Amino acid sequence: MTQDTLSPAPASPIDKPSAGRAIKDKLATVAVWTAFGIAIIPLVWILYTVVDRGANLLFDPHWWTNSQRGIVARVAGGGAYHAIIGTLLQAAVTAIIAVPIAVFTAIYLVEYGRGKLARTVSFMVDILTGIPSIVAALFIYAVWVTTFGLERVGFAVCLALVLLMIPVVVRSTEEMLKLVPNELREASYALGVPKWKTIFKIVLPTSFSGIVTGVLLGLARIMGETAPLLILGPYSKSINTDLFGGFMAALPTMINQDRVESYDPALNRVWAAALTLIVLVMVLNIAGRVIARRSKVSR
Repeated sequence: MTQDTLSPAPASPIDKPSAGRAIKDKLATVAVWTAFGIAIIPLVWILYTVVDRGANLLFDPHWWTNSQRGIVARVAGGGAYHAIIGTLLQAAVTAIIAVPIAVFTAIYLVEYGRGKLARTVSFMVDILTGIPSIVAALFIYAVWVTTFGLERVGFAVCLALVLLMIPVVVRSTEEMLKLVPNELREASYALGVPKWKTIFKIVLPTSFSGIVTGVLLGLARIMGETAPLLILGPYSKSINTDLFGGFMAALPTMINQDRVESYDPALNRVWAAALTLIVLVMVLNIAGRVIARRSKVSR
């Protein structure tokens, strides 16, 4: 071999970035980290404030076992058991109604949807995504109370929350289903497996963790909504587990009830209720991620 053959090839301009590109890369990196820092400051500030002002009551056993029945604003004591039960019941019923509708809608849009009907369904989901919570509450009020003459109860709140949860779960599930490789579907079809069984045995288990994440995002949104509760589910200081009878407490309405008071016991309960809501959402997210990890399809 000649000396020319053994000599290394000259470095291309791509291998040696110019000084201008290096400077731009550094500036972009600094800008991204700066934006991240600016965005994280309010989050850390809020969490610190809520924990600092509301953590004391959460360590009191009575907070998790007692209601506010008979407790006035100027008196310390009582707990948030009635509001925690109400929040969890309403969230559970909302999820039972909304999740199947949302998942089947996403399956239709990804696996079957073609033509005008699919475009109409997708358009309606987009509309629901942008609807304010108070509009959903007023719609259910017009149907439930004005049209049918029924009382304002916890189940009416669930119906309003369903309208808010469905689009979140539909869009997240839709994206997760699209991430499933088409090769898996084609392999199943090649073995003679029907399409519906392929969806429920292959596609859904493969995207299960992402679907769970979407459901948790939807739950996190509805558990903090206030407008449907104020319009359809008036606050009660007593424990009520009947979604079809009587007023029912929830953590957002408990916060709203005491926030207008100027007494320290009431304000302390406001911060503690806010922290309780954050803790519940965090526990649901952790539990969902554990379930999703254990339910992954083995490869």
